[in-house]
Amino acid sequence: MAQAHIHVRDAEERDREAIREVLLAAYGQYEATMPAERWVEYKNNIAASVDAPGPFARLVAEREGKLVGSAVLFDSSIVAYGRDIGIESPIVRLIAVSPEARGQGVATALLRESALRAKAHGGETLHLHTSDIMASAVRLYERLGFERAYDKDIYNGDILVKSYRLHLNDAALLKI
Repeated sequence: MAQAHIHVRDAEERDREAIREVLLAAYGQYEATMPAERWVEYKNNIAASVDAPGPFARLVAEREGKLVGSAVLFDSSIVAYGRDIGIESPIVRLIAVSPEARGQGVATALLRESALRAKAHGGETLHLHTSDIMASAVRLYERLGFERAYDKDIYNGDILVKSYRLHLNDAALLKI
């Protein structure tokens, strides 16, 4: 069976609720790994991110006219996280793929477009942060050429949030 084409575009106002649904469905798999109180806070923060100011780009991925993924790009760690961890280049956050669309290239398409946007925005690198509970995402990031940036790791409470960086000038992801 042929794989349906994935189209990545800028999010529009009309996409807000669909983005929120994709985010909550995508990140919902982590509910069982967190204490209930922490999950509620995490879920509320994810839902609120759709309306939060700050990103220079909000991307959505569509397949057959249905929104199946999203990602958000920020200028720096101050804008992305509200704290300075020394990242003055684009950061991609909240990469989400609907559970039914996983394994179909949606995250790769979102990350490729994020890298293109970051480079067009003047960035030499594209950063992201993730944790060990997102093991399949980490494997994807590494396969796409992201490398660990240990000096940009942060802690969220007692959880290590690992930093990854893609060098945009020689990224194979941009040559695919």
